[in-house]
Amino acid sequence: MLATILFLTLLGLLLFSVPIGICLGLATMIVMVFVDGTPPMVLLARSVVTGADSFPLIAVPLFILAGDLMQHGGMSRRLVGFANALIGHIRGGLAYVNVLACVFFAAISGSSPATVAAIGSNMIPEMEKVGYTRKFSGALTASSGMIGVMIPPSIPFIIYGVTAEVSIGKLFLAGVVPGILFALMFMLVARIMLRNDTVVQQSTTTFSRLSVWDSFRSSIWALLVPGIILGGIYSGIFTPTEAGAVAVVYAAIIGIFVYGDITVKNLPEILAGSAKTSGTILVLVIMATAFGRLITLARIPSELATTITSLSDNPIIILLLINLLLLVIGMFMETISSIIIMTPILLPVATALGVDPIVFGVILTVNLAIGFCTPPLGVNLFVASSISKVSIESLSRAILPFFVGMLVLLMLVTYVPAISLTLPSLW
Repeated sequence: MLATILFLTLLGLLLFSVPIGICLGLATMIVMVFVDGTPPMVLLARSVVTGADSFPLIAVPLFILAGDLMQHGGMSRRLVGFANALIGHIRGGLAYVNVLACVFFAAISGSSPATVAAIGSNMIPEMEKVGYTRKFSGALTASSGMIGVMIPPSIPFIIYGVTAEVSIGKLFLAGVVPGILFALMFMLVARIMLRNDTVVQQSTTTFSRLSVWDSFRSSIWALLVPGIILGGIYSGIFTPTEAGAVAVVYAAIIGIFVYGDITVKNLPEILAGSAKTSGTILVLVIMATAFGRLITLARIPSELATTITSLSDNPIIILLLINLLLLVIGMFMETISSIIIMTPILLPVATALGVDPIVFGVILTVNLAIGFCTPPLGVNLFVASSISKVSIESLSRAILPFFVGMLVLLMLVTYVPAISLTLPSLW
């Protein structure tokens, strides 16, 4: 009864276009006030405080600020130049450059929409100049942008690590191999789609060692970011949260004093934009914490686990059902709130099947990353649409071949744990 009222209240508020963070808080409060047998309101206040009082959570606004500083500081433009110098000479090379540049920027931003915005604003116009359709370029960029939440540092991994109480450092390592596999898959799909396009097949640059060296020197400060962050974490010099602070200081110094693309006058605008994004996420986190606490006390996770396991006793089928559920949720719900809400519900089911919590974190993140590319939420589609000036409907159709590739790799990540666990097992 309690669960029905809670989720119907949440759905009703969402239908009235109430922001998801406010929905979670209001639904929790309404149920506590009007439904008998629920915990006292003090639980809501306590959950709000404890939800915000988390040292690892501080990493989120820090990495958001670092990503904004890097984007405005010209790092994305230089990474595109380096990727183009490396593989732009290959037939249809700009498509591969797009994917590789997304991988590079993902390793310094931790955000999928930020990756699409930073790389798309540089790559989509350049691809159009040499004969690529805006529809194809936008779909490729939107797809490649999902790598932003898989290659470390990843904001969704941080949120999952806090919620599930697992090592964020191991989660970062677990995302590396899947992220690279997704990049290779998008390159393969692009290759297949462009095989008969003679215009773009001829649009190649000339490979030059001097050009590679010059672009490498120009982008070296950006390329050092992943090494500094991950090297510091895994060598024990600093924690993932402290790594965020290091990334902010580093990005500010490089953007202002080395590249000169940021001035002191630009900082208030950048800080305001980052604060707005961080504030939105933190409201989601603290309200979702209270919501999650209530559904746990209502025994919803255990009841859902019982329901799922009653449908089948085959672990393969159960994992498939979990994936289908998460794909649907990713289409309608924002990633951060989805992780906070679904982790306490589905993690016990997954661990009962023998799934490692690290592997489940990757499965959860990949599913929700696909949600960045699927309407109606499809944040990556909206960002790519605004850059490419292609309608959401057209982009949604153009992204279908890449979506098939995403599903193939999702199944591999789900049923082949070694893909995610190989690197964490070494640390």
